[in-house]
Amino acid sequence: MGDKKSVEKAAEKAAALPPAPLSAEVLDRLFATVLARKGADPETSYTAKLYSRGTAKIAQKVGEEAVEAILEAVRGDKAALAAESADLLYHLLVLWADTGLDPAEVWSKLAQREGTSGIDEKKSRKV
Repeated sequence: MGDKKSVEKAAEKAAALPPAPLSAEVLDRLFATVLARKGADPETSYTAKLYSRGTAKIAQKVGEEAVEAILEAVRGDKAALAAESADLLYHLLVLWADTGLDPAEVWSKLAQREGTSGIDEKKSRKV
């Protein structure tokens, strides 16, 4: 879990980002907000309530939101899929924050895989 200094640093990083509501940078800003909710009152913050329920419950919520997104994709409802995808990303960010995973580590993995065939990338992980 993050200490007060890392929470403050994440909040400063998010505040320094220019407003870009229609870009992926919104995820970095949301992650900073999620981090800032650690230690908040679970009675007034849904994010704090998730933290208080533990990693397993947060992971369960990620799974539930993933299923809901899948169902909307199958139904062909793009607006509902967008809404469920936003819920999924939010809960995934809470899970990352809860486990101490910085999104930069995920972005790095994605960048390493960029330009690599998905089939080749999967083969490279088999032991």
